[in-house]
Amino acid sequence: MPETRQPKSSPRRVGVQEFATNLTSFLKQVEEGHRFVLMEHHRAVAEIGPPSADAEVRKPGALRGKIRTSHDFDFLPADVLKAVDDGE
Repeated sequence: MPETRQPKSSPRRVGVQEFATNLTSFLKQVEEGHRFVLMEHHRAVAEIGPPSADAEVRKPGALRGKIRTSHDFDFLPADVLKAVDDGE
């Protein structure tokens, strides 16, 4: 079972399999400020930790009304349509 007394300054090395098996527990620790280096075959493959302070939170609908599609968005020219139909 994962340790909960890890200093916040140095990341703890954890095997990918152990991390996956105890994902919920590790994510709770990440929320508390802990960082982890994920290891696979004695090689660091990823680092996980809390998001940086400047990480933006996605705002659903923020681009509403700002994106337009071309009037011919779903139109294929005859030569392209023929090539697709003929399997060329």
